[in-house]
Amino acid sequence: MGYLFVNFKTYESGTGKNAQSLAKLLATFSADAQIIPVVQAVDLRLVASAVPLDVFAQHMDPISFGSNTGAVLAQAIKQAGAIGTVLNHAENKRDNEFVKLATMRAKEAGLKVMLCAETPKRAKELAAFSPDFIAVEPPELIGGNVSVSTAKPQVISKSVDAIRGVNPKIKVITGAGVKTSVDVAAAMELGCSGVFVASGIVAAKDKEAAIRELIAGFK
Repeated sequence: MGYLFVNFKTYESGTGKNAQSLAKLLATFSADAQIIPVVQAVDLRLVASAVPLDVFAQHMDPISFGSNTGAVLAQAIKQAGAIGTVLNHAENKRDNEFVKLATMRAKEAGLKVMLCAETPKRAKELAAFSPDFIAVEPPELIGGNVSVSTAKPQVISKSVDAIRGVNPKIKVITGAGVKTSVDVAAAMELGCSGVFVASGIVAAKDKEAAIRELIAGFK
């Protein structure tokens, strides 16, 4: 069964009660893929308490308990119901030292980690931190209508090889422009364990149809 990570970002349709409603819709497809909503920190408890899905936070900071006003604490998102966190998304890029320490803090709190990488070279670097997942996302394709698995399949295949060369236990995910079952199937054929989508579902006019279309790519 493949992984479908759905990044709610800060879309109105993925915020607050709308986030909860979207998560409930996603949960109706949970028999077909392992669906993981990736939500804002303030919505974690609202979403996690409403659905039987694993939920990830969109970000966390490499801090411990203490004086860290405005930062996102791993233990706090864990207590809010998250089972993992995304780090280094293209819209929230961080250097390797930040990512390394944040990954360590997440693991200390018992959280799973998905790191985002923009190139095979960065994917290889991040693999050294032993996250559970690495999502390969060329930033120029994020939010577009052309899938990375169509436009830049070599980026995926090279990243898969690079990551497996460091740690074959890491699951490779891909994203950026993924909107159809063909995109999903192509990613899986290239060695990925799943896909990372956002606007293709969260900004879709017919969200149920969009989910159904993507899920078909796992079959």
